[in-house]
Amino acid sequence: MNEHKVVDVESKGLSAGQLGLLASVVLGISTIAPAYALTASLGPTVTEVGVHLPAIFIVGFIPMLLVALGYRELNAAEPDSGTSFTWASKAFGPYVGWMGGWGLIAATIIVLSNLAGVAVDFFYLFLAQVTSNDSLADLTGNKLVNIVTCLVFMGLAAWLCYRGMQETKRVQYTMLGFQLLVMAWFIVAAFVKVGSGEGAQDISFGLDWFDPFGIPSFSAFTAGLSLSIFMYWGWDVCLTVNEETSGSAKIPGRAALVTVFFIIVLYLLTAVATLLFAGTGDTGNGLQNPDTTDNVFAALAGPVMGPFAILLSLAVLSSSASSLQATFISPARTLLAMGHYQALPKRFASITPRFSTPGFATLVAGGASAGFYAVMRVVSDNVLTDTIAALGLMICFYYGITAFACVWYFREELFTSTRNFFFKFLAPLLGGVGMAVVFVQTSVDAWDPEFGSGSSLFGIGMVFLIGVGIIVLGMVVMAVVALRKPEFFKGNILRRDTPSLIVED
Repeated sequence: MNEHKVVDVESKGLSAGQLGLLASVVLGISTIAPAYALTASLGPTVTEVGVHLPAIFIVGFIPMLLVALGYRELNAAEPDSGTSFTWASKAFGPYVGWMGGWGLIAATIIVLSNLAGVAVDFFYLFLAQVTSNDSLADLTGNKLVNIVTCLVFMGLAAWLCYRGMQETKRVQYTMLGFQLLVMAWFIVAAFVKVGSGEGAQDISFGLDWFDPFGIPSFSAFTAGLSLSIFMYWGWDVCLTVNEETSGSAKIPGRAALVTVFFIIVLYLLTAVATLLFAGTGDTGNGLQNPDTTDNVFAALAGPVMGPFAILLSLAVLSSSASSLQATFISPARTLLAMGHYQALPKRFASITPRFSTPGFATLVAGGASAGFYAVMRVVSDNVLTDTIAALGLMICFYYGITAFACVWYFREELFTSTRNFFFKFLAPLLGGVGMAVVFVQTSVDAWDPEFGSGSSLFGIGMVFLIGVGIIVLGMVVMAVVALRKPEFFKGNILRRDTPSLIVED
């Protein structure tokens, strides 16, 4: 029989026991934002891999599952809201741990800006559809209107996150429920259309769709895999809220696994339904039609759902907005942990007395995201596009560090049982290697100016410069913090023997 023992250590101040398994899964799915991720990525992924869209979703799922298993094991031993930062610090030392935390924060800042931008696009599209005034949809192209609206959305999301987990749960249950209901409607309607002969005439279902070896080249494989990894990213928020979850040693890891399994089923159903209805052509509803590629649901909503097409636009708006709010959780709690362990100024560890949330850290995350979006939107639309393309590098960077941290942290017990061998050694090792391979291959491809928007500097692709530049910037910031907060970097604060808030006997 397992018993939980509370260890006498200083609490970060987060309110425990606010989330159960269902609430954690809802947060995980909301952060992934399936409706938004699919509408933005289906077209580009089909362009890379054609009918092998289901195969690339499965291939992207495998390293995510393996990494999630590593997260589960680390969380069972060390339930800490710092996740990647805390675990990598205990496994590899303060410098690698700090960079793991930086990778998570940088990735979420980029995603927050992107989600807000997408929410703005669909907000004005929704207004145009409701009022039958197409000119309203063009407002998103006005930089001033776009930026102001985006900042309002970010402010609302940060405010909700600031107010605590109960407010967050109420919002997420409603918005995710609507999003999934409409997506199910779209999938069923697409299959019905196909069954009645209204689907693509130049394509027929085959099991080879699920065969990754049919993808024409390794570059196409890795490009598709990079997009696929982006589409699964966000499940780790289930672990970030571990200190606020009942059964903090078990439930967060279980929620992460439920989340990724739910997402793969949803993605495969959507992929098959969309391929059968639209096909892979470059005209009409075809998924490689330039008018369809960038926003698949906007293009197919009318043909599939008829007069109810507006619901799909609203679902994507709901998806991006709910993810915007849920995504604030991860950087805020990572910053909280870094402040708590003196890897950042102590103010980052402050908790709002009324809501028991990392108030200052939440405001900093919101301010950084808003500033990043505003600057990038003013500088160039291409820079913003390339920054999003560089996101895959950041995801692979900190997921990879965490996966390898699992192997090293448990190194003394890896071969003491069959379970340890598979879940503490083999799964996270393979997951980490998978992330490393995608990181290296994407970096090599991104060196080419043709990667991403085609922008370059000194003949080097902008995606490479941004992705690697963010990592280098993290090293510079870390060096400055090390000069001002040397105790953490001497290994005196967060060590392997630093006890977790809760351990399991």
